[in-house]
Amino acid sequence: METFKKVMSWVLPVVIGLLIALGIRTYIVQPVRVDGPSMLPNLQNNERVLTWKQAKIHRGSVVVFNANGVDPQVSEKTYYVKRVIAVPGDTVEAKNGKLYVNGKLVNQKYISAYQRKQGTGTWTLKSISVDNSWLKNSGATKVTAGHYFVLGDHRSVSNDSRYYGFVPKKKILGVVQVGFWSTNSTKKNNVNNQWKHYFAN
Repeated sequence: METFKKVMSWVLPVVIGLLIALGIRTYIVQPVRVDGPSMLPNLQNNERVLTWKQAKIHRGSVVVFNANGVDPQVSEKTYYVKRVIAVPGDTVEAKNGKLYVNGKLVNQKYISAYQRKQGTGTWTLKSISVDNSWLKNSGATKVTAGHYFVLGDHRSVSNDSRYYGFVPKKKILGVVQVGFWSTNSTKKNNVNNQWKHYFAN
């Protein structure tokens, strides 16, 4: 009996600690590794970030979502990291690299003028949905209820909503935050706080 008590005195705290860690990872925050160059220059390939699962999704938020069932090229759980450009009910269009949401010019200072012009182009939701043969919402003029329109920051290489359509909220794991360990305050601000200054003045 004494031996059992001694064993439980260290087993129980370990089990409780593991359950707490699992709960935090499942419901609160999960570390994620960025894979690929689609969020350059603000997120690097292999960079570690935190994904907050209960955070509110804003225009300008960077999110992680499961692309399985969203991108037709994906057949298993695969996480994409992209920036939310438009929320349910929004209209979106691009003109020579400038983005407009609900007719208002979007502040894109988080990427270079070259990236804006070369990577973004000129389109409307309707035109890209037809040109890129979206499996759902072809011909849409607004972001549908419960969905989001996302783009990568490095537009010329990013596989994003332009090609496969809107991302359902149920597929979104959470909102990305660059941690305290990042030494580049500009890039960290572009990820963590750009949503606060979403539209151009």
